[in-house]
Amino acid sequence: IIESELGKPVDEIFKQFDRTPYASASVAQVHFAVMPNGDEVAVKVLRPGIEEVIERDIKLLYSLANLALRFSSQAKRLRPVEVVDQFRRTLHDELDLRREAANASQLKANFEDSDLLYVPRVDWDHTRRRVFVMERISGIHISDMDGLNEAGIDLRQLAHNGVEIFLTQAFRDGFFH
Repeated sequence: IIESELGKPVDEIFKQFDRTPYASASVAQVHFAVMPNGDEVAVKVLRPGIEEVIERDIKLLYSLANLALRFSSQAKRLRPVEVVDQFRRTLHDELDLRREAANASQLKANFEDSDLLYVPRVDWDHTRRRVFVMERISGIHISDMDGLNEAGIDLRQLAHNGVEIFLTQAFRDGFFH
């Protein structure tokens, strides 16, 4: 997928590339890599075959929605076809990693002067519809309570900052990512 999107062999794009995914989610997986200049990056890639799986599942959902309309007197008011339409649009947005990259860039710009949030830089030269390359950063996962405590993180302040970041996105920027 990376080679198809970027038009070169992985070994020519990256100085080092971890072929085993570090993390995996419903539509994409993340690999760590090193660029030729030494920058460490995270490479998010759509899962192989995920687009076909989603298209097949959406067709099934449309069939079920139409069956519901045909056989249930309650279905019409629930508008199942419109629900599937919205679900399809949302999923198709998720399948274009350039949208996620654009949202990350917007968030970075919105918090450029903030000490509360650091957003990794997007590598636009290597980001495409099915590949999203960004600066790799390190940290302590929010669920790692022992790690946070060992690092001396003030959990009250962390919670306060999280709320402030959310409210700033919602009310100042009208944008949430």
